[in-house]
Amino acid sequence: MRVLVLSTPVGDAELAADRLWVAGARAVEESTSQGATAVFRTVLAEVDDVSLALLGELPPDWVVTFDEVDDAPAQTWREFVKPMVINDYLVIRPAWLPAQRNAQVLEIEIEPGGSFGLGDHPTTRLSADATWRLARTGSRVLDVGCGSGVLSIIAARRGATEIVAIDIAEAAREATNDNSRRNGVSARLTVSTTPIAAVEGTFDLVVANVLAPTLVAMAGDLQRLTASDGCLVLSGVLAGRHDHVLAAMEPMRVIATSELERWAAVELSHP
Repeated sequence: MRVLVLSTPVGDAELAADRLWVAGARAVEESTSQGATAVFRTVLAEVDDVSLALLGELPPDWVVTFDEVDDAPAQTWREFVKPMVINDYLVIRPAWLPAQRNAQVLEIEIEPGGSFGLGDHPTTRLSADATWRLARTGSRVLDVGCGSGVLSIIAARRGATEIVAIDIAEAAREATNDNSRRNGVSARLTVSTTPIAAVEGTFDLVVANVLAPTLVAMAGDLQRLTASDGCLVLSGVLAGRHDHVLAAMEPMRVIATSELERWAAVELSHP
C-alpha cells in the first residue's frame, strides 16, 4: 500500500489537513517534526499519480513523498464503518454491509476501492443532501469531480435521465462505473476524464465538490454549463471562508448555504 506523506510548515497544518480530507482521505495521522514542520500520513490512491491528482496543486513549501507499507492492517477500518445517514430518506451504505431494507429510505451502495471515500466527509454529505433535494425526474445533471460516483448515483435514483460524471483521475472513472452498476443506474451515466472545458451543452443541476482554488479556476465553465433556470451546487469550501469563490461566480447569486463541521455547500442560480 502506498502511503502519502505530506510535510508542511506548522502554520499551515489546518489547511493541509483540510486538503487531505477533501481529497478523499479516510483517516489522517498528524505529527510534528522538530517543532517547525507538520507531517501528515494518509492513503488516497493505490497509484502515486492518482494521489497527486486528487491532492491538486500545492504551495511550493508543501512536500509530498510516498512510503510503501503492508496494507493488511490498513484494511481493518472496514470492520468499523457504518452506513452514513444523509437525511431521513437517504443513506450511503458500504458495499460489504447488508442492506437495511427500509422501504422509506433510499440506500446507495458504495465500494470506495483504494482511491475514494464512502461519502462520510462533510462536503460529500452536504452535496449528497443537495443532490437529493435538487435532482428532478427527467433532468440533466453534471457531476464535476465525481470520485466514487455517489452524487451521480443519487441523481439517477432521484429520476435524472442523463448524468455526465467527470474527474481528472482514471481511478474515479473506474470507481463511478463500478458503483453505478452496483446501483443499477449505469445506463444513464456517462463517465469520463474529459476536462470540464470540453463538456458541451447545459445542465439542470451542476454539482462540483472540489477544492476552492479549482472552483475558482472552473468558474467560467461552471456558469456556462448551468442552464439559465438551473442550479449550481459548490462544496469543498470552508464555512465563512469562501467569499473569493462566490466572487468568481458572479453574476450568479446565492440562493442557499448549508454548513457542517466547518465546511459549506452553496447553491447558486443565474440572475
